[in-house]
Amino acid sequence: MRINYRNSLVLFMIMMVMLLAAGCGGGAATKTDGAAETADKGTDQAVSNAKQAAKTDLTISAAASMTDALEEIKKAYELAHPDVELNFNFGGSGALQKQIEQGAPADLFLSAAVKNMKPLVEQGLMADGKVKTLLKNELVAVVPADSANPVASIADLGNADVKKVAIGIPESVPAGNYAKEALTNSKLWEPLQPKLVQAKDVRQVLQYVETGNADAGFVYKTDALSSSKVKIAFTVDQGTYLTVEYPAGIVKATKHAKEAEDFYEYLQSEASLDVFVKYGFSVPE
Repeated sequence: MRINYRNSLVLFMIMMVMLLAAGCGGGAATKTDGAAETADKGTDQAVSNAKQAAKTDLTISAAASMTDALEEIKKAYELAHPDVELNFNFGGSGALQKQIEQGAPADLFLSAAVKNMKPLVEQGLMADGKVKTLLKNELVAVVPADSANPVASIADLGNADVKKVAIGIPESVPAGNYAKEALTNSKLWEPLQPKLVQAKDVRQVLQYVETGNADAGFVYKTDALSSSKVKIAFTVDQGTYLTVEYPAGIVKATKHAKEAEDFYEYLQSEASLDVFVKYGFSVPE
């Protein structure tokens, strides 16, 4: 049988052309699909950016002792208000007061002492009629959870076994000022000076005791309850220091007056107050 090589060659060439055409068509389809996918991703990103840009950022300067409660409140509030993002600036109330006086951006101020809110009101830096006592707290002394030191009263801090006592800087940390007041009224402020270790805020005091860098420390009840690494040695006699009140208010310079007022009102709601009480705060009657 004779094979017609000419016809076979023509047939082979036709098949190759068809295969190449199919391959090119597939590549074009792939490129088209890839371009479409890239466009979709670009659209999704644009939508996401637009939503983010539409959000209102509220900055809340708040006492460090409110950290845990406010972080929980933040989750619930942002879930119910997806157009608002809460940004907390936690620290000592005295330091936060100075920041606001110097023009640092803040929409609300939550202080751990009236003395740090009052000057801002007097200087006209807080919105008129938008400052209110929100919560109360109490001062306690804590020791490491595994401590064997017999510390049961403020007088016991003078014992030889107690080498270091942590306290917030009295000039800028309300808890430190309350502790100084209690120690002064108990005739212990001067005798304990060699033992005192000062901290930038009440959470740093807690950390010093947790890590064993202090044998005892003055914090709020709420801070003590937040840590499993410390235990309350004693509750400071409330007759030896001023009542711990937490005023909250709207900063007059806020650029988001409506959103700030909405959150200010929410802080006073039953839902928020229940969270604060869970963390050890009390609500003024």
